[in-house]
Amino acid sequence: MRDLAKGDDAEIAAIVGVIAHTAPDVLVLTDFDYDLDGLALTLFAERFGADFPFRFALQPNTGIPTGRDIDGNGRLGDARDAQGYGRFAGDGGMAILSRFPILTGDVVDLSKLLWADMPGAILPQTEAGPFLDEGTQAILRLSSTGHWIVPIAVPDGPPVPLLAYAATPPVFDGPEDMNGLRNRDELRLWQEVLDGGHGAVPQGFVIAGNANLDPVAGQGFSEAMAGFLADPRLQDPLPGQNTADWPDDGPGDLRVSYVLPSRDWEVIDAGVFWPAKGSANANILGDDGLAAGVHHLVWVDISR
Repeated sequence: MRDLAKGDDAEIAAIVGVIAHTAPDVLVLTDFDYDLDGLALTLFAERFGADFPFRFALQPNTGIPTGRDIDGNGRLGDARDAQGYGRFAGDGGMAILSRFPILTGDVVDLSKLLWADMPGAILPQTEAGPFLDEGTQAILRLSSTGHWIVPIAVPDGPPVPLLAYAATPPVFDGPEDMNGLRNRDELRLWQEVLDGGHGAVPQGFVIAGNANLDPVAGQGFSEAMAGFLADPRLQDPLPGQNTADWPDDGPGDLRVSYVLPSRDWEVIDAGVFWPAKGSANANILGDDGLAAGVHHLVWVDISR
């Protein structure tokens, strides 16, 4: 909020430029700090004038203290001891901007589901036994940020259920692979929803967010992402398209962000805003292509 109010942050300016250029009707923002009154989201949306009159955010699990030593380092109160990694409550949450009304009264929030209560959950283990003790298992939520089903009232038919989430990266842990296992189960929660768990989702849904999981490369359970993309109830408009530009001596280019319409939509077009150096609109991302950060906006045009 401080950086938005000052109005001179180069990365925010680049992100605004990307969004203004792609002109989405509905936008899922990840890694966006949450505040109770939505002041930061309002400041951000005001950059686009009247383009996004409808805004939505719930308190994420990021930064919510647990009082437990989640990461097992012998200290309490670290960022990794929160429900989801966060230096403060709301650190790096989610938000939705929309040109169409958001039916907030019909939102389904699955973010408080305990990881241990997820059907088929595989919790981290060590040679000595469970990595998470019983007390931690009794309070630790599955969602590192959140899982929301948000109906959007569009003018040409029934509301569109938007299934939005942002998963933990499957790294920054130890041999117990806690983050890798959690990342996989965060994805599996949507599989459970599609199978009828937590109430049936109407047809015409769209899944959107940062899965932090590539179907063929990088760390994490890639086969889980590949299997999810092959679900016949979904469409994958951008197979093989990378969405993140990490250094070559690190993770490298990976596909981690997704917009996946249900099978009953007609996909008109799709892409990732990643203009080649020297091409039209490349200036929006700066000389190194990273002015808006390592993640690139994923967009899909759909029609009934």
